[in-house]
Amino acid sequence: MDGFLCVSGRVAAMPAANIDTDVIMPKAFLKGIDRSGLAAGLFHDLRFDESGAVRGGFILNRPDMAETRFLLVGPNFGCGSSREHAVWGMLQYGIRGIIGSSYGAIFADNAANNGLLLLSLPTAEVAAIMAELSDDAGEMTVDLEAQRIVTGRYDAGFDIDPANRRALMLGLDRIGETMAHAEEIRSFEKAYLDRKPWLMGGGDER
Repeated sequence: MDGFLCVSGRVAAMPAANIDTDVIMPKAFLKGIDRSGLAAGLFHDLRFDESGAVRGGFILNRPDMAETRFLLVGPNFGCGSSREHAVWGMLQYGIRGIIGSSYGAIFADNAANNGLLLLSLPTAEVAAIMAELSDDAGEMTVDLEAQRIVTGRYDAGFDIDPANRRALMLGLDRIGETMAHAEEIRSFEKAYLDRKPWLMGGGDER
């Protein structure tokens, strides 16, 4: 997983409230046995019509948005079902962070577990960033080390859970965080089994 220190790139505004996980990743893309191909499913029904033709009016289909790295979203983004595929699709598409006022709880947990940055800002701050964008798009820098967002004339700090910030900066998912303590885990396991060898079929149970 790539670490997140300071990332700059295009930001696309999707200000509608209650964009749910079925919109983010339609159920047709949940059938695979692995995570491959999910970038194609991201916002599929917004990006393409029933015949598969590109919907030119959708912001991510614009030629200038090919390298979008951030989404600026409306309240309760990611509500709905608990499909982790929604987060996997975001990351495969190249989205590194989402900025909004509130999120679906399970979506937020999935994002934290997989290295997708979610920033929760007051509604007024989200509106201020929206006002800086031209035609619902612009350039944004998110500096996780300094905990600042910069876009146009907007330059402000943000709060983030310290443990989540550390994991993002180091590029660690939940398994990676656990494996960072591998030596301590092995040491504990050895000492525990030395005290209770019967657990591994050796010695008498005591």
